[in-house]
Amino acid sequence: MSAAAAATVLENLPPSLDSTAEQPPLFDGTTRLYTAYICPYAQRVWITRNFKGLQNEIKLVPLNLQDRPAWYKEKVYPPNKVPALEHNGKITGESLDLVKYLDANFEGPSITPDDPAKKQFADELLSYSDTFVGSVFSSFKGDVANEVDPVFDFLENSLSRFNDGPFFLGQFSLVDIAYIPFIERFQVFLSEVLKYDITEGRPKLAALIEVLNIIPSTSYEPITISYSSS
Repeated sequence: MSAAAAATVLENLPPSLDSTAEQPPLFDGTTRLYTAYICPYAQRVWITRNFKGLQNEIKLVPLNLQDRPAWYKEKVYPPNKVPALEHNGKITGESLDLVKYLDANFEGPSITPDDPAKKQFADELLSYSDTFVGSVFSSFKGDVANEVDPVFDFLENSLSRFNDGPFFLGQFSLVDIAYIPFIERFQVFLSEVLKYDITEGRPKLAALIEVLNIIPSTSYEPITISYSSS
């Protein structure tokens, strides 16, 4: 299946499960992605699943994070965070680990670069992602421009490394998947609440956001600033 075809598979999203919901069967041979529609960490894995065309292979189990079922922590994933993946008789978590796991263990378009230089830069950008997220969060209570200018300038400069496409590594990759759930939320929040435009003076970042907005697999539920899981 091509990347374009994989990205356009239609899906009826199931409702989120709350504390009154019954637990789905566990380890019955079904691959399940425990997720939350409001969580940017979970969105990373959701995008990967959709981009690779795995909507029929991986079943979504969305949770209500404000009223999550007790069975999730007690019987499924003790850290009680999303995302988590049920596959081959085990449960694993952590969003970036799961992005890599899906790419390595399931069919579909690869999101990992073959070029050694791109692989090295991908590792650098993935390592920086926590710094990026943390810096923007901390700016909400301080001087926004002074605190976030350096991290968004870093992204702008990073987008200049390769010229064979508008993405961080030129072509769409796991790096874009790692960043875009946060970039899209930060763009809305900083603009509407703190009157800071992350794309001003950053044409490559603006181009990245524009092209990602037209890739169906990166579309998600309504944007919200909620980061209770990782």
